[in-house]
Amino acid sequence: MSTKPETTVVTERGQTSIPAEVRRALDIEPGARLAWEPVSGDELRVRVIRPARSADPVSMLGFARQFRAVRSTDEWMDELREGEE
Repeated sequence: MSTKPETTVVTERGQTSIPAEVRRALDIEPGARLAWEPVSGDELRVRVIRPARSADPVSMLGFARQFRAVRSTDEWMDELREGEE
């Protein structure tokens, strides 16, 4: 990334574009979230908010199963019948 500051224009709707060189350098893709923080009267800091990395989806398959008790139909029926008394 160049050390020369990039200049953009703010539209009537308050939108601006991120220069391509900056997007590539920071790996900013469409849909990325940015945090805007005023620093002083004419300065602002923009940070890219990266989503928390989750475990590989395939490794999450069956995760909830460890919390589920394996019960037979008879056991479920016994529990339900106890509640009726």
